[in-house]
Amino acid sequence: MVTVDEVRKAQRAEGTATIMAIGTANPPNVYDQSSYPDTYFRMTNTEHMTQLLGLDLSINRVMLYQQGCNGGGTVLRIAKDLAENNKGVRVLIVCTEITLIGFHCPTEIDVDLLVSHSLFADGSAALIVGADLIPGVENPIFELISTTPTLVPNSPGAICGSIREHGLTFHIGKEAAHPGGPAILDQVEAKLGLKLEKLRATRHVLAEYGNMSSVTVFFILDEVRKKSTEDGLKTTGEGSEWGVLFGFGPGLTIETLVLHSVKIA
Repeated sequence: MVTVDEVRKAQRAEGTATIMAIGTANPPNVYDQSSYPDTYFRMTNTEHMTQLLGLDLSINRVMLYQQGCNGGGTVLRIAKDLAENNKGVRVLIVCTEITLIGFHCPTEIDVDLLVSHSLFADGSAALIVGADLIPGVENPIFELISTTPTLVPNSPGAICGSIREHGLTFHIGKEAAHPGGPAILDQVEAKLGLKLEKLRATRHVLAEYGNMSSVTVFFILDEVRKKSTEDGLKTTGEGSEWGVLFGFGPGLTIETLVLHSVKIA
């Protein structure tokens, strides 16, 4: 008779969850006012992704909404659990942020609105995560070693979004500077004593694309691994073996992931 422990062991992967593929995309940011309503409703009323990709209709799905800038770390944490506890599965992550819902007529007296307009942007990314990779077929990029979500004490209202009659508005508390902007990068750099080059990819993505909320960390991972290959470095993590991914979001919530880079052939 097969025991429960034997069944559970057979159901689980032996290896560590690993990011195997990363893809990113940015939509056009300018639409003519006369065609915008039709464009918006067409974007938000597409066919279900399961049908678009021809997947089994009973495939396991997890839907996440309104996670904020920490959402990228959150979905990687969930993907790690799914990949390591379900032998042979491959997890497709599709993450899209449309921040146009938060666009309003700017005003000089509303600092929160000015900051959000100058900082936030749209973006999409897709990743594949799995464990026990097939040699010669699947190639690792980053291994997901550990994940930790943390709520900062006494921080509700530091960064939050509110749905009002004119749409989504962002509020930045006095104790928080620009969420996901240069100021928070400066603080991380100073508190951790990082060398300037350690946040090069992060600052590059912020300058080129803006803060795409949860999607941003995926653009950064993609930039890190591409630049590592272009510069002829030894690993996908800019030559380093280990790395840490931070995602800061409403709550105040911090998602922390420890990543292990892989050697570049």
